[in-house]
Amino acid sequence: MTFEVEVNGRVRSVSIERAGRRDRFRVTVDGTTTLVDAQRSGEHGVSLLFPDAAHGGARVSLAPGSAPGEMFAYLRGRSASVSVNGRRTGRGAADTGAGADGEQTVVAPMPGRVVRLLVAAGDAVEARQPVVVVEAMKMENELRSPKTGRVKDVAVAAGASVEAGRVLVVIE
Repeated sequence: MTFEVEVNGRVRSVSIERAGRRDRFRVTVDGTTTLVDAQRSGEHGVSLLFPDAAHGGARVSLAPGSAPGEMFAYLRGRSASVSVNGRRTGRGAADTGAGADGEQTVVAPMPGRVVRLLVAAGDAVEARQPVVVVEAMKMENELRSPKTGRVKDVAVAAGASVEAGRVLVVIE
């Protein structure tokens, strides 16, 4: 399978194919190929291990974002929003989500703990406004509203443990 992946405004072509074992894949990014071991992380997340010496055994954790085609990537204590096939779906990095139709959810990008709720049910929010802070892998992640709207539901409380993919806030 080949994907168009955008990270920090830079678009890359990523091809993925199974390489022998069930959890091993051959990943080619802009023509450079490496082997990657993949494991599930929570209900919806995945952890990728780059075992070769060139990558120093790096581990990248991926979890679904709050919008279609969006993912969060975590590497060595840093996080980035990743858009998968964003240009094909009309959702690029510059998309503010202001025109998103219907209910949109903010989900936990990976297993963690809710540190702070920044909104309550009924609050008006702007696109990209922080709505909840989740601590995962000893790092606080500020999760943002995918669109301008009103908070319909806050599905968690501060201090709650959450799995990857758990709905935290619903915006209408």
